[in-house]
Amino acid sequence: MILSRVPPPKLSSLVAALCTVLLAGCSAAGLLNATVQRNGVTVEHGIAYGDGPRRVLDIYRPGGAAGPHPLVVFLYGGSWRTGNRETYGFVAMPLAARGAVVVVPDYRLYPETAFPGFLQDNAQAIAWAVAHAGALGADPQRVFIVGHSAGAYNAAMLALDGRWLAQAGLDRAQITGMVGLAGPYDFLPITDPDIIPVFAPVGDGPASQPVTYVDGRNPPLLLLAGDADQRVRPRNTRSLAARVAAAGGPVQSRIYPGLGHIGIVTAFTPLFRWRAPVLDDVWRFIAAQRPAA
Repeated sequence: MILSRVPPPKLSSLVAALCTVLLAGCSAAGLLNATVQRNGVTVEHGIAYGDGPRRVLDIYRPGGAAGPHPLVVFLYGGSWRTGNRETYGFVAMPLAARGAVVVVPDYRLYPETAFPGFLQDNAQAIAWAVAHAGALGADPQRVFIVGHSAGAYNAAMLALDGRWLAQAGLDRAQITGMVGLAGPYDFLPITDPDIIPVFAPVGDGPASQPVTYVDGRNPPLLLLAGDADQRVRPRNTRSLAARVAAAGGPVQSRIYPGLGHIGIVTAFTPLFRWRAPVLDDVWRFIAAQRPAA
């Protein structure tokens, strides 16, 4: 009732500020995670998929109906500098409650690694999840990569440039679909001083850009963004979608009105789900895809 009395412009600002605060630290993110009902979902924390403290993952498994369930690997953002798998239960839990086995890996960040180290870690995590799909109750022929922000970049690179999955022992054709939330896919020149060193190994050139690797043979893509995103402009989503479509690849895209960079991911929670049907759109895409060849 209090929120209903706030004029719309102030309400939007309040929500955006609250979302930013909630993702600013583990304790605040815990408050956001607390708004998500478990609904029979079981969680396993800190499973190693490789060597080192950053190559660990959490697993969310649905209760109720027996599998095999779609396998979703969620890659979080943080400008390739920050992020923690435990922050994103509010994304994994609703997807698991709808019937997916969801894996959320940590991965090495700058300055521990730079491009392409984080891609190699993500590919390794996906390969681990596929290899263990049967034991997890997941279907190794229904594998989805979902990412937000820098994580959406990582997901797009894995879906478009088959080298990284191949290094981990997977074929790109084993990926059933990829979902990108507010991803940077076409962002040259790189001018952000925090991002420049992340891509220093390949420089300020096309080798770092997902749009470079469009060949029309990608798995189906769902690219989502908000038109109020000031961090990663929605032109990135429009550019990649247009490039894939022109090459004859399968792609869908949607730009949500009034939604910002953090709002698109917090819309997974019951608290902010009214802002945009992000969860519904992601789940509809997953449910519609046929098993990978």
